[in-house]
Amino acid sequence: MNGPGIQLTLAPELRLFAPPSRRGDRVPTATDGASSLGHVVESAGVPLTEVGRLLVDGREVPVSYVPGAGQSVEVFGVDRPQRIPGDAPLRFLLDVHLGTLARRMRLLGVDTAYENEDIGDPALATRSAAEQRVLLSRDRGLLRRRELFAGAYVYSDNPDEQLRDVLGRFAPALTPWTRCTACNGPLRQADKESVGDRLESGTHRSYDVFAQCTACERVYWRGAHHARLERIVSEAVEEFGGVATP
Repeated sequence: MNGPGIQLTLAPELRLFAPPSRRGDRVPTATDGASSLGHVVESAGVPLTEVGRLLVDGREVPVSYVPGAGQSVEVFGVDRPQRIPGDAPLRFLLDVHLGTLARRMRLLGVDTAYENEDIGDPALATRSAAEQRVLLSRDRGLLRRRELFAGAYVYSDNPDEQLRDVLGRFAPALTPWTRCTACNGPLRQADKESVGDRLESGTHRSYDVFAQCTACERVYWRGAHHARLERIVSEAVEEFGGVATP
């Protein structure tokens, strides 16, 4: 961008998106007198999915505002908990790199769509719009696609931190043990007789309480990994609310 500049200040949590030279307060930033403030912010490296209030000389403005020479612009992060557009139910779509996060969100009963193969950015953005799902990704380019219903950047590559970030940011209702971690379908209680043909003999002898996915028919029981899953559930419920008992 050429032309007279503005003074741009990014909130501390947004500065990781900008080059090191643009992470301070009141950084001189060139504008062309025609581009919107949203375009200016994206040019600084910040996806608009991460932007909350925009202040120009202390006055709140929309992303469509065209800043003038010499103005001071402050860019804040999103408010938490963040509201999604309209009256759509809160549900999510995760890109191919977030499989562990997807399984943990489903474990907590959060409606989470996920494909374990890369279907490409255009298809992800189209699905986000068609199903009104919040797209979660660590791909900044994907989050800049205009057709998205809504999106959010996942700041950490650690699954524990990713889960806490998403739960803190969107505050979804937690209903643990109600969704299939494999396909996102609803679970129902199942008796041993109805699922017996799907069980190994050792499992059939050792367990009596089962659940089954109503979509893919996968069977669940409190096996060797249950203690680890209970820890994930209990920690999330303790911090963010919900019902921990399966």
